[in-house]
Amino acid sequence: MRIAVTGASGYVGGAVCRAAVAAGHDVLALGRRPRVDPRHVAGAPYRAHDLADSLPALAGDLAGTDAVVHAAGPASDSLPAQAHWDAHVGGTRTVLAALPRDARLVHLSTASVYDPRRPTVRAREDAGPARRHPDGYGTAKAATERLVRATRPDAVILRPHAVYGPGETTLLPRLLAAVRAGRVLVPGRGPRAVSLTRIDTLVGAVLAVLRGPAGVYNVADAEPVELLAVIETVLAARGVRARPLGLPVPLARATALVAELGAHLWGTTPVLTRYAVRHIAPERTLDVTALRDRSGYAPPPTDVLDAADW
Repeated sequence: MRIAVTGASGYVGGAVCRAAVAAGHDVLALGRRPRVDPRHVAGAPYRAHDLADSLPALAGDLAGTDAVVHAAGPASDSLPAQAHWDAHVGGTRTVLAALPRDARLVHLSTASVYDPRRPTVRAREDAGPARRHPDGYGTAKAATERLVRATRPDAVILRPHAVYGPGETTLLPRLLAAVRAGRVLVPGRGPRAVSLTRIDTLVGAVLAVLRGPAGVYNVADAEPVELLAVIETVLAARGVRARPLGLPVPLARATALVAELGAHLWGTTPVLTRYAVRHIAPERTLDVTALRDRSGYAPPPTDVLDAADW
């Protein structure tokens, strides 16, 4: 197949490019950065595009493609709401306008479209997106899903949660930055289950749904794991002597607010955000039955020992 990948200069998009090339597909890499290391996209041709204003050029590049994997857009929880709206909703509008009529669209969404104000317990796809979100990222991603489903009902939407693996630039750095005096403060008290998604799991799902039934699919490793145990294992694998310490949710929220205000003042990235508190404190698990049964892709189990190469 001839596949175009948006967001190819990023972590997920680059991994999709490398896997698609390895699988024998003809890949075109599209990203916002002016250039990337050819190894990042496995030598695939690379075109720089700003989805905010590149419709004619993008339409030309997408002509003749069999599938477009739309992985563009920031996954940050500290950007302004308008920035998320412009990147996710605005960028997706451009992709939809440029998409060939008979091409398969694989849109990479997020499990953050589920209601963050209550635990996510083995959530099935029909539980989201929630009507309202307290943050700009969830609001924009939910609106983007609705836009895709209304415009291209033949599309596939994937909802991964907590993507990890080699080269990951969000979860592990933030975890390591939170280590203080042999402790890592974790919002919420006591053990809780969480679904994690290794980058290879996500990429395997992308390749599996290039053909087959359209629809929405949760994506995660085979079974949930216990969050605090994962944190301990990851830190030990990195040689960091620290243990997780639960922080009551009200205190975690207050701490996050102070961290956000300080980061805004100093122009830095907060170690803890209110978004993170909402998503870490309760259970966050996904039902991946639809992915197994409808796409034929069986996710592998989480291997936290393999996290040493993050």
